[in-house]
Amino acid sequence: MLATPDLSHLTRADWEHVYEPAEDTFVLLDALELDAAWLRSRQHCVCLELGSGSGCVSAFLAKIIGNQHLFLATDLNPYACSATARTAARNEVAVDIAQADLFSGLKDRLKGRIDVLIFNPPYVETEEDEQLEAQMGKDVQGAWAGGDGGMTVTNRVLDALPDLLSARGIFYLVAISQNDPQAIIESLNSRHFFAQISLKRRAGREHLHIIRCTR
Repeated sequence: MLATPDLSHLTRADWEHVYEPAEDTFVLLDALELDAAWLRSRQHCVCLELGSGSGCVSAFLAKIIGNQHLFLATDLNPYACSATARTAARNEVAVDIAQADLFSGLKDRLKGRIDVLIFNPPYVETEEDEQLEAQMGKDVQGAWAGGDGGMTVTNRVLDALPDLLSARGIFYLVAISQNDPQAIIESLNSRHFFAQISLKRRAGREHLHIIRCTR
């Protein structure tokens, strides 16, 4: 079992503004670890994490597949961008972080070039106004307020996926039961992807799913 990245540099003050890794983070790490050998076999990958938060997931991916790849991360929250940069430094990996709304400003340059795409979205169902306010606030609330069905932000990524993912690309998405993972899978498959649930775990009242999607 691979070690979770060192986050000891992040303080209580950081966690007031940045999503602290929880069970959804750890089930995503486990899904990546399950694919570690396959991911390591890939050459010269462009990896992108959307909404990187603490930087835990990006640092973990960089640790398991090595620094010969390009690791990118975005987050709308400036505190999260700082945390991701510091986590990369603490764990001696190279992650380029940009403050951005998902792939805003990067989509044209990265079109068809993302080999590993990771997204632990704001998946909690909220009113649309609450979701919009959370995103505009650029703070920790934006990490969980997901709008209608908890899918408002996720749907933006699903719509952009055909333009982002490379021919050999793989996409990891965290979802809960309220997001209707089977409907997400059917939506992806209808767009000529192959999607399936790679890992499931119960965490309190939440039933976490990792959806794994390839071309």
